[in-house]
Amino acid sequence: MQRIVFLDRATLAPQIALREPRFDHQLIEHDRTAPDQLLKRLAGASIAITNKVPLTKEILAQLPDLKLIAVAATGTDCVDKAACQQLGISVCNIRGYAINTVPEHTFALILALRRNLVAYRNDVLAGEWQKSGQFCFFTHAIHDLAGARLGIIGEGVLGQRVAEIGKAFGMLPMFAAHKGREGLGPLYTPWDDVLATSDIITVHSPLTSQTRNMLAMPEFRAMKRKPLIINTARGGLVDEDALVQALDEGLISGAGFDVTASEPPTEDNPLMRAAGRPNVVLTPHVAWASDEAQQCLADQLMDNIENFVSGAPTHLVHGAY
Repeated sequence: MQRIVFLDRATLAPQIALREPRFDHQLIEHDRTAPDQLLKRLAGASIAITNKVPLTKEILAQLPDLKLIAVAATGTDCVDKAACQQLGISVCNIRGYAINTVPEHTFALILALRRNLVAYRNDVLAGEWQKSGQFCFFTHAIHDLAGARLGIIGEGVLGQRVAEIGKAFGMLPMFAAHKGREGLGPLYTPWDDVLATSDIITVHSPLTSQTRNMLAMPEFRAMKRKPLIINTARGGLVDEDALVQALDEGLISGAGFDVTASEPPTEDNPLMRAAGRPNVVLTPHVAWASDEAQQCLADQLMDNIENFVSGAPTHLVHGAY
């Protein structure tokens, strides 16, 4: 019998069905798991499911029965994969489930900021429409998407989909060459050119030691067109203190973020302090979370587990096979 432990079931909405695996098993679900609860809960488990609960080398070394970590997300930075390789633990993740939900949320943020929807809504609530004395008023600039240059950092399936939607709006998408690298082929626009010429820059990269804080003050100072900065990927990709400084100095025209470096953010988090500005929209890491996408994720999660147990693993990030 396979003992399966889901460490943070509450990271999926309660209406999302999680089907039972089609093999002899015991499935135990915990809404959330604190670090000091990990060893007790995973004792004897052969399969652990985690979305964001960290699994470190120290913990993994004390779990001799563990054979698979099924990450209920695409990002696997919560798992010490080097330790898994040493210990013979396989790691799989979820892929392709967010092909609609994340790009749609990205454009929701772009449209809200490009057309100053938050600022206009605030004005309407404050009675400015009535005070204007006419059928409309012009307290904030409005810009079309058509003709705008869209800098995309990250050329995976999400970045590609964002480019497709951008083209449908009449935008000019550019995929940024990897920071510090040249000669990556015709798909890419040089990193410095993307910074200098984009009206909107949107981030769709994994968080690694190489990508952490890839956008900081040197990059913001190189942004000649004062672009919007959109991040629906990982908070650590952008230096948050530098972002707020760039807003203060007028180096960028606004920010739409669905993620912060630590989640949930503390009250003194730079983005939390800036969230009340009309040119800043902060949402609580929900770009991925349409009901349709979550159900796709849940189904693929169980597919991955069933396939591993059957001897034909799928979506391995690291495999002990």
